[in-house]
Amino acid sequence: QSYNHLRKFKQALHFFFANISPFSYICKSCYNPFVMKYAWIALFILISPIVPAQQTDMLKFRISLTDKTVTTYSLNRPHEFLSEKAINRRTRQHLPIDSTDLPVCSKYMNAIKQTGVKIVTTGKWDNFVTVSCNDEVLIDKIAKLPFVRNTEKVWTDPQQAQTTVGRDTIASTNAGKTENEYGAAYGQIRLNNGHKLHAAGFRGRGMTIAVIDAGFHNADNIKLLKNIHVLGTKDFVNPNSDIYAESDHGTKVLSCMATNQKYIMTGTAPQASYWLLRSEDERSEHLVEQDYWAAAVEFADSVGVDLINSSLGYYAFDDTLKNYTHDHLDGHYALISRQASKVADKGMILVCSAGNAGNKAWKKITTPADADNILTVGAVDKDTLAIAFSSTGNTADYRIKPDIMAVGSDVWVMCTDGNVCKANGTSFSSPIICGMAACLWQACPQLTAKEIIALIRRSGNRFTRPDHIYGYGVPDMWKAYTLCMPVLPSAKDSFPAISQTGRD
Repeated sequence: QSYNHLRKFKQALHFFFANISPFSYICKSCYNPFVMKYAWIALFILISPIVPAQQTDMLKFRISLTDKTVTTYSLNRPHEFLSEKAINRRTRQHLPIDSTDLPVCSKYMNAIKQTGVKIVTTGKWDNFVTVSCNDEVLIDKIAKLPFVRNTEKVWTDPQQAQTTVGRDTIASTNAGKTENEYGAAYGQIRLNNGHKLHAAGFRGRGMTIAVIDAGFHNADNIKLLKNIHVLGTKDFVNPNSDIYAESDHGTKVLSCMATNQKYIMTGTAPQASYWLLRSEDERSEHLVEQDYWAAAVEFADSVGVDLINSSLGYYAFDDTLKNYTHDHLDGHYALISRQASKVADKGMILVCSAGNAGNKAWKKITTPADADNILTVGAVDKDTLAIAFSSTGNTADYRIKPDIMAVGSDVWVMCTDGNVCKANGTSFSSPIICGMAACLWQACPQLTAKEIIALIRRSGNRFTRPDHIYGYGVPDMWKAYTLCMPVLPSAKDSFPAISQTGRD
């Protein structure tokens, strides 16, 4: 925006000196390219002091804070920072509201702003502030403040192409109407017996799902997506941008769950409500995207979301010094993984793509797929065979990953031209599961987020013999439903603990 204002100012200035001012007479009477060149240089030098300096900050830093002792908020007044729906979700699952729920101290933020930096975003669970500036000297000043634990550079204005990480692929094949109400998508819900939940009346009604992605291009204009119940949108990368004019990746992810067009395509949670949130900046790969993601997850919590789908993953960055190693996949090293590991503690279910690096040198899952108490989803074909690109486990601390598997090859999604087309990637395995998890939770409302996660793992066809490729295998959502039915009256007391490592 600053650049556009400056460009318009220069255009107006050019018009004035070329057509209106006395200088225009000189220019026209002695037009010579050489003379004109140096005349404009001289003019620029003369007027440059009056031209406003409009510059985009080139650096972003994460400022980790020590405490929240100086705050105007209180745990006794949660309505000041959580919605009624969020509070009810915690109460229903007997989950406490604790200090991590308190917003970042405004007094600390004001002191940070007084150094001359701008606040980009904040994270209350991990207690940090992300700032932008052009001078690292300002960060040195901030580092000396008594309430600052440490600082880390998380973004530099990108000067190079984005680092190549495993990406999803789209085929151009289009699908027409079928005799089956699911249309082309029948195979991808049938593999996990999600259609049986639908037949029993559980299609996601009353459940709220947040989709955190890179953008939702044209999702508001596609005719076949018009009947989706979208509660709202929010862009954490650029708050002033149009989330429907960004990447189309989120549109495809959303369609796996939300599409509700009989005989053309029906998703796995067609009656759920959705929040569309953007945290991924596809122009580059920097740590700051994890800050945006953390803010998006906290927003989802605050508005009362039940489930989150995140088809994003990180391990390699434009600044290669920031690249992760396999030892970092412990669920806590990366900010995004620490944040993800807290989601179930807040009463939500996070479903995450395993990653598409299985046939690359990295091979392993990507962050935040290494997080604890989430569902990390790998990709199989319609014959339940693992696909080569599906990232593998386990975590650095020997937890089973991926958790489960779903269709990730020839997945039918909604493309931005309004047609149903095929796509490949764990990005689409994840929402297929997320939608069915919403339906299962609708069917078993007495269970907690962690109990639903454990139940889905338990329904996997490899639950008794998990490995680093399939995890607990392909879950059977109908089996999960039958398992939850006996414990519905007293789910909290009756549900058995499930080993996360598969070593009971």
